[in-house]
Formats: sequence, C-alpha cells, structure tokens
Amino acid sequence: MNPPADADSPARQIDARIAALGDWRGETLARMRALVHEAGPEVIETVKWGGVPVWEHAGILCTGETYKAVVKLTFARGAALDDPTGLFNASLEGNTRRAIDIREGETPDADAFKALVRAAAALNASKRKPARR
Repeated sequence: MNPPADADSPARQIDARIAALGDWRGETLARMRALVHEAGPEVIETVKWGGVPVWEHAGILCTGETYKAVVKLTFARGAALDDPTGLFNASLEGNTRRAIDIREGETPDADAFKALVRAAAALNASKRKPARR
C-alpha cells in the first residue's frame, strides 16, 4: 500500500500514530493494519474521533484504538459475525459491536482475523442501500 503524498491523508496520520506509540502497541497496530489490507485490498482508511484509525468498506469495518495495556480492534457490527475461533474477547455484552483486545506479547490468529474482516466487509456490502436513480 502506497499512502498518498498528502501529509494530512488518513494513511499518513495512521503512520504517524503508529510511530508516536514507539512500543509494542505501535507494532501490534501496524501488524493488524497490514492484515486488514491483506483481507480487503479495497478497504479505505479514515481517522475519526480525535485520531482513531478506522477501516471502512461500505461502512465501518473496525477501529484500532490503543490504550496503556491493550490494542483494541472494535468491529462495528461484530455481533452479527460468526467468530468460530473466538477472537472476540471484549465488548461481548452488546447487541452490535464486538472487540478484540490484544495485550503485549499476544498475536491473534492472522487467518481468523482476516476472515472476520472479510465477513465484516461482506455484511456491510449486503446491507448497503442501492443508489437512487
């Protein structure tokens, strides 16, 4: 993925966020970001809510928040996704979102994560309203 030259582009903002973290959280966020793009090359990066990386395809797929002890990947419609390997380990009580909290030293299953991203993109695309004529 080649980010646009624009210094204010979402890709550059996410690059800067990862670099500013400078620790395992930045490395983890960068690894998960790469997996999102492997799963869905058509995914668009945006930045919302004061600097949170957001990956979208026909709507929000997931966000990448960083906290002191975890990198949290929240799937906007995660409750509607099958999670046969049990990656979702946070925000399990809600009716809509589901999250994956990654702690230092943890490495979620890459294939299972990419399957969730693809399923989220397919779900968003299936719910998209057709363009009006």
